Amino acid sequence: MEHISFLGKKVAFRVIGEGDAAPVVLLHGFCEDSRIWDEWLTLLPNNRKYLLIDLPGFGQSEVLPDVTIESMAEAVMAVVDHTGFDRFVLVGHSMGGYVSLAIAEGNEDRLTALCLFHSHPFADSEEKKNARLKSAEFIRNNGHILYVRQMIPGLFAYDFSKGYQSEVNAMIHHAAAYDEAGILAALEAMRSRKDRSEVLSRLKIPVQFIVGKLDEAVPFELSMRQVHLPQTADIQVLSTVGHMGMFEAAQATARAFRNFLQFVEQLAVSTNNPD
Repeated sequence: MEHISFLGKKVAFRVIGEGDAAPVVLLHGFCEDSRIWDEWLTLLPNNRKYLLIDLPGFGQSEVLPDVTIESMAEAVMAVVDHTGFDRFVLVGHSMGGYVSLAIAEGNEDRLTALCLFHSHPFADSEEKKNARLKSAEFIRNNGHILYVRQMIPGLFAYDFSKGYQSEVNAMIHHAAAYDEAGILAALEAMRSRKDRSEVLSRLKIPVQFIVGKLDEAVPFELSMRQVHLPQTADIQVLSTVGHMGMFEAAQATARAFRNFLQFVEQLAVSTNNPD
């Protein structure tokens, strides 16, 4: 992987593919890294570039000092600028969606579209904030390896995690190698993030929502609270999927995203040629 220096820390990234279509920037979720997209990308069009970034504290990226969702967003934009991308499609899974919305808040003119992949714009409830504090306490007492072993299987719908244990094991193996400080810092960054539902409601670009009906990390009711907010929305509800649609329903989610990209391109053509 390549990397840049941001605030004195390494931020790792890869650029895959070639083509003139608007590039796609993909951001992973909590206790994940850019490798979660590898198989899914093989199902997407090859006429564009894909930028895969390890968010600070995960994969090969180092932990930022006093990291916040906003500083993660700044790190992502530093990588995007380094690659020379002007306008791009942004995809954020889970925590990557929180970072995506922080990017959209100040950079909508750089975005052609946004995909919230099992994510949402709302701040943590008090119950969720307390749960994150308990997770951090558990990690400090027991270590992050035991934590990810317990946490990651719950991201998948039960039948999937039972039937496709290799994907679950790979994620646990990768997460076990992360810096424990990065996991703790991300928990605090998510706990203290602000509500960005107003950002979502102001967006003029198309927004796609990929929703797992069996998602325990982002409950279905919470997901559906957001889908009416953007001016233009594409809503994909997957009835048998949990929090990891790029694995649990790779074909269906890739097909939905391909169709979304096609819609975004057609919309751009019609906007530029109104007659």
